[in-house]
Amino acid sequence: MISPLDLERDFSLTHGNIFQGDMTLDQLFFMRPVPGYADYRTPVRGLYMCGACTHPGGGVMGAAGRNAAREILRDRRRGRLS
Repeated sequence: MISPLDLERDFSLTHGNIFQGDMTLDQLFFMRPVPGYADYRTPVRGLYMCGACTHPGGGVMGAAGRNAAREILRDRRRGRLS
């Protein structure tokens, strides 16, 4: 058995949360992972986020990766990426 404390200590998961943040209304949609970064982009050009910390959260569905890939392709079409 692994406790939330073990997850936080061993894997650096905040509060032992496997979804890298609470799955509550104040942490979903345009608020995930934090306001201003819900579009999968980071301040570093060409670096994108996907995974449990991004909308729609963790799980086996792969939706966050698909959404991030869509934004990468959109940026590429618009000439924002080389």
